Amino acid sequence: MRTTVRLDDVLFREAKKAAAEAGESLTRLIESALREKLARRRSGGRRRRVRLPTFGRKGVLPGVDLDNSAALLDLMEGIDSSR
Repeated sequence: MRTTVRLDDVLFREAKKAAAEAGESLTRLIESALREKLARRRSGGRRRRVRLPTFGRKGVLPGVDLDNSAALLDLMEGIDSSR
């Protein structure tokens, strides 16, 4: 099917370049990007909660923030990050 799609000029140039680098047409690139986006939408987009196994205690030690990778690295290397 043929259709007209209006794209931002910068996005168009980036897409055209990406398609050329991948050795595919702009149409093929747009189709695969659209398929990927729709597939993610169909899968619900919700992340399943993951329980990390811990050993010896129930949960992580007090003061440990699993979202702060720099502080975790400091803690594992024995560096006092409060300084």
